[in-house]
Amino acid sequence: MIDAVIMSSSDSATARSAAPTAPARVPMNTLAIAFGLAGLAGTWTAASGELGLPPIIAEVFWLVATVSWVWLIVAHLVRGARSAETLASQLRHPAQGPIAALVPVVGMLIGDHLLVYSTLIGAILTVTSMAVALAFAGWHLSYWVSGKVDLEAVHGGYYLPTVASGYIGAISLSRLGLPGPAIGAFGVGTLFWFVVFTILVVRLALRPPLPPPLMPTMMIILAPPALGGIAWFAVTGIRADPVAEFLAVALVLMAVMQLALVPRYTKLPFSVGFWSFTFPVTAAGTVTIEWMSIDHPAGWQIIDILVLVAVTALVAAIGIRSIVGVAEDHGRRSGALDRQLSDADAAAEKRDPAL
Repeated sequence: MIDAVIMSSSDSATARSAAPTAPARVPMNTLAIAFGLAGLAGTWTAASGELGLPPIIAEVFWLVATVSWVWLIVAHLVRGARSAETLASQLRHPAQGPIAALVPVVGMLIGDHLLVYSTLIGAILTVTSMAVALAFAGWHLSYWVSGKVDLEAVHGGYYLPTVASGYIGAISLSRLGLPGPAIGAFGVGTLFWFVVFTILVVRLALRPPLPPPLMPTMMIILAPPALGGIAWFAVTGIRADPVAEFLAVALVLMAVMQLALVPRYTKLPFSVGFWSFTFPVTAAGTVTIEWMSIDHPAGWQIIDILVLVAVTALVAAIGIRSIVGVAEDHGRRSGALDRQLSDADAAAEKRDPAL
């Protein structure tokens, strides 16, 4: 998630031209890095219990995800303090705004895992993140209904404030021993999955194709049934029932859709936006491993191993390519990334005259 696009706020192009020495704010889509790493850690945690793998591997991934989350928050704060742009303008940006939900969403995931080591610290981080996620979702919904968002600005990242927050909130609440509120959070996530999916399909079907920097966000369509399945298992226990089966079938359908989109994805130039691919795939991998644990069908170990290898390879490939890209762009602040940001901002300004 979703999950994330390469765009800065709509004021960034103006800020760069008016005050060239003032840096633009860090694009919100960079937060998808921590999201994807946390998703990979979750997949390894699920697989370790089933396959008897050393838990240290999953713990290393959790540590990397936590460090990246903290580092990205600090980077956003430090750059933001020196930028001519405001945080408010970035949060109101039709492309970037929803992605800010990843700060509390990843916080909930990390807090959940910390409960294993420290109930107090884990609970504090989890509850704080849930409160921030709730406040941000409410504020963002009020902005959406204000009539200031153009349909063409909608992308897969719009799942994050309500759907991702709702489902991950359900996981967090269930692990805190609050099954009633957990069911409520699951219901909120499901409600807005249907709402956002409907709007997103209308936008994709009846409006021009998404620009290349936004194309990776289409992978976030895979995330709701996968994350919903994980949340439902967390609330009710890992067992087959009508809700779990509905989510599984929906996941298969969304996966087939994504396979059909692979030829379009392979034509895209690499960007930080590719991290949008990571969490949906890791979530699908995690729920697949959980399904295998119900009856342990013939060959389940092979399936688990293949899933684990595939999701790890994807995240590793995107991570390595990102590091290479940073090295190539080092010292070239007006290079490809800035051009992408300028083009994205200009497109957003044309599509959303309210900005």
